[in-house]
Amino acid sequence: MRGILTALLLFAALLIAPPAQARQAATLAIRGADVSSLAKSEALGGVYRDANGTTGDALRILAQNGVNSIRLKVWVNPADGYNTKTQVLAVARRAKALGMSLLVDFHYSDSWADPGKQTKPAAWQSLPFDRLKQAVYDHTYDVLDALRRQGTTADLVQVGNEINGGLLWPDGANSTWPNTAALLNAGYDAVKAVSPSTRVVLHLADGGDNGLYRWWFDNAASHGIRYDVIGLSYYPYWHGTLETFQANINDVAARYGKPVLVAETAYPFTTGDADGWPNIITGAEPYPGYRATPQGQSAMLAKVADIVRAVPDGRGLGLYSWEATWTAVPGNGWDPADPSSGNAWENQALFGYDGRALPALAVLGSV
Repeated sequence: MRGILTALLLFAALLIAPPAQARQAATLAIRGADVSSLAKSEALGGVYRDANGTTGDALRILAQNGVNSIRLKVWVNPADGYNTKTQVLAVARRAKALGMSLLVDFHYSDSWADPGKQTKPAAWQSLPFDRLKQAVYDHTYDVLDALRRQGTTADLVQVGNEINGGLLWPDGANSTWPNTAALLNAGYDAVKAVSPSTRVVLHLADGGDNGLYRWWFDNAASHGIRYDVIGLSYYPYWHGTLETFQANINDVAARYGKPVLVAETAYPFTTGDADGWPNIITGAEPYPGYRATPQGQSAMLAKVADIVRAVPDGRGLGLYSWEATWTAVPGNGWDPADPSSGNAWENQALFGYDGRALPALAVLGSV
């Protein structure tokens, strides 16, 4: 009798508890899209459609597909006047009204900051170091406090963008780690002064390079750099195999005891061009086994999400598809100082050349 009762109890437990595979498939906390180019796209006539072809608000289409977070970059004084506090406030208001969370990405530059360039804003060029540090604090505080005062407090903040070599060169280059630390901690302090619950992200590129991440975050620890989340860029055609990416993201989560987040990822849905400006990624199969098709884009995004979901101890927060709304709109090119520049990224957006949402958008919202 006891054996029969035990068997019945086990059977009941199996009926109540989902199988391990189902538990593993829980959606990520952050299913995000970088929409930094959206404000300018809309101002210049960009059109967005849902999967059925119905024209609508891009953010609402994202939300209806399950995207629950947006990422917005901030430049200090860009030539075109976009990606400033003005647009961040406006887009954040719309996103928060749709129930989305917000990641604010400070570049601390008038244009793109990345591993190859971390150019100080023109207005900060001649500042002595103490005043440069204060400028970082003041600029960070100003944008974030404005967001808080309008009721759209940032949930996550990147203090710097892809800061493999530090920020605000040459002063904050990590050839001089104490300076790097002072500038990053100034940004951290500004974030926490506005909202102690907002999490600070430190973001590097080259998400498959474990040597880089160990070197960088070991130095961050030894120099007292404060942060809450480790952010990675992982573009599979640039940053190593899926296996090396998985090994690295698992290692840094365990080694530093921090949540991890893919701040940027993307994949092409076509080899075609929509604006006559050469695309960055043009190959028919940029990563082995994943073709530049809507199906290949969806499969790659799902695979990256699976890797983040599998980070041990639940430390994988989620991911952002980079510039998901950067479609080919005349005037909305890569160079804020040159209206004639084109978009080299439109074949990696989550909207097709007809403005219609691609299958990968629904995948992103369900990962």
